[in-house]
Amino acid sequence: MLAGLTPPAPLPRRIAHLDMDAFYASVELLRYPQLKGLPVVIGGGRRRADSVLAQQENLPVAEFPRLGDYVGRGVITTATYPARAFGVGSAMGMMKAAKLCPQAILLPVDFDEYRRFSRIFKSTILEIAPLMEDRGVDEVYIDFTEVPGGQREGGRVLARLIQRTIFERTGLTCSIGVAPNKLIAKMASEFDKPKGISIVHAADLQSRIWPLPARKINGIGPKADAKLQALGITTIGEMAAKERAWLVEHFGRAYGAWMHEASWGRDDRPVVTESEPVSMSRETTFDRDLHAVRDRAELSAIFTQLCEKVAEDLQRKGYVGKTIGIKLRFDDFKIATRDQTIAVHTADARQIRQAAGQCLKRVTLDRRLRLLGVRVGTLARPGELADSAEMVDTTGQLF
Repeated sequence: MLAGLTPPAPLPRRIAHLDMDAFYASVELLRYPQLKGLPVVIGGGRRRADSVLAQQENLPVAEFPRLGDYVGRGVITTATYPARAFGVGSAMGMMKAAKLCPQAILLPVDFDEYRRFSRIFKSTILEIAPLMEDRGVDEVYIDFTEVPGGQREGGRVLARLIQRTIFERTGLTCSIGVAPNKLIAKMASEFDKPKGISIVHAADLQSRIWPLPARKINGIGPKADAKLQALGITTIGEMAAKERAWLVEHFGRAYGAWMHEASWGRDDRPVVTESEPVSMSRETTFDRDLHAVRDRAELSAIFTQLCEKVAEDLQRKGYVGKTIGIKLRFDDFKIATRDQTIAVHTADARQIRQAAGQCLKRVTLDRRLRLLGVRVGTLARPGELADSAEMVDTTGQLF
């Protein structure tokens, strides 16, 4: 650098959080446009290729199944905004939701189609803004800071371009929050849903962030929020008014210090463009409680299918794993987990099944089961392992 020249000041950090609007439901409305504007709930089971719905996309509205007729213990994956107006929401039991909105149309989930649209909207973003962090099937963080248009109107110009291009490519809408960091951007993306763009600057902290409920901070869950309320704190601003030492005293050294930083809108986390999964898992909640002895054949078939699905996920994404685990939820809602580390990494369904079966033998199966899950952790890429060719291929008996 020439003597006497001052380097240019760094651009203000502008981070966006993009969240697709009612993503699963919106994808279904592309398939069934006759349902637009109606309360629609997605959940209760997977779409089968031979189902009536899969074959008849022009089905009259009157012939669609209704939530009020549902019997079972499934949960809602998502719902359209007209359904949400009745108090129906994600992760709600479908029988409970049926009491709130029995007239809602019920559709099964189609994860293959949702993943396809997810790939399309993410590749669209990457063409415009290359620094993107994948946070799930329907949301991402994007670093706008040095992208053309990323500073104009606080990032609104670039957000409009991304919104418009995604809609042109997919027919789907999204909401975008742009802020100095990921923490505030995620909150901002919820401000004007659906199809909203919310711009927040550092100077807006007191006026736009502090009045919000403390639970709006990603990382403050129901237990922490209940404790805050018991201590007389309901808003982010009230939390920010407390000394760091006070929060540390009541919530622990690390969490209390983080709460203080978060309430002041401080977050230095970068947008991570490459991230490796910690584990992969599959689980299912049964339509009825199953008994380990009387329903052994059915449970064994389900267990085998879960192992096969996890193996398919691993192979499709190019991973092998070494820690195999299971998850059980009993009829009293208590959960049991077990895992074991095998000798070599694998993505083989039969070996996963054998190891998961050994884990299962370490659980007392004297109660009915509501849920069964299989997990594979300690992931690696096959090419990184010197012993990847030594994967064992054996079969074990389960249940």
